[in-house]
Amino acid sequence: MQITLAQIAPKLNKTNLQESIAIIEKVKDKSDLIVFPELSLSGYMLQDKLTEDAWSIEELIPLIELSKEIDIVMGVALRDKSYFRNTALYFSDEKIIARHYKVHLPNYGMFEEARYFESGKSFESFTLQSKKISMVICEDLWHENTHKDLKELNPDIIIALVASPARGFSDEGLAIEDKWYEIIKKVAFECSSKLLFVNRVGFEDGLGFWGGSCIIDEKGVIQEKLEHFKQEIKTFNI
Repeated sequence: MQITLAQIAPKLNKTNLQESIAIIEKVKDKSDLIVFPELSLSGYMLQDKLTEDAWSIEELIPLIELSKEIDIVMGVALRDKSYFRNTALYFSDEKIIARHYKVHLPNYGMFEEARYFESGKSFESFTLQSKKISMVICEDLWHENTHKDLKELNPDIIIALVASPARGFSDEGLAIEDKWYEIIKKVAFECSSKLLFVNRVGFEDGLGFWGGSCIIDEKGVIQEKLEHFKQEIKTFNI
């Protein structure tokens, strides 16, 4: 299976859709699945701009059509009736196969997601081409109850969409990176699952996102890894 990690730097506007389509067009003939980061169609620090830049399903028809040629996982600020939800969408075979609403919305320090988004209630899995898949979004993985739910779901592949700002710089490296890799290695090992971790890069309102997207195997070992702070779109065989 050919997997493309799209470690991109979304802008705080709706031009991200056309840029994402251009990326998908370039890789669709050599990849089975492309995964984008959290809120990749809108940027992260939306705040009150959410009412203008959230997406409806009808606006995502181009991605639905493209999924005839390649599976797509996209992070979307989704308008859901009177609510807004931080959402991971899985497109395949010209359909939205699955959607995950972020369950754990951070609301501390630089994060204000609970002020703007409605939270999801559960974690689920779906089966595609004999593979059982679960999706999570960023903060979801920082909670032990998520790990418990994932172990019960027993997926073959966990897809994690992330927008993690760089924090904890030192001579030894980046503290937030160390903590993230500790978490995702543990989850992959405990679930005996491959884990696709896709973090964004770029800057928004003084926040710098560090990237470091990776693929982890069922033993909790990083098999492939992208660079820090650099936009990369790269395809791997797993």
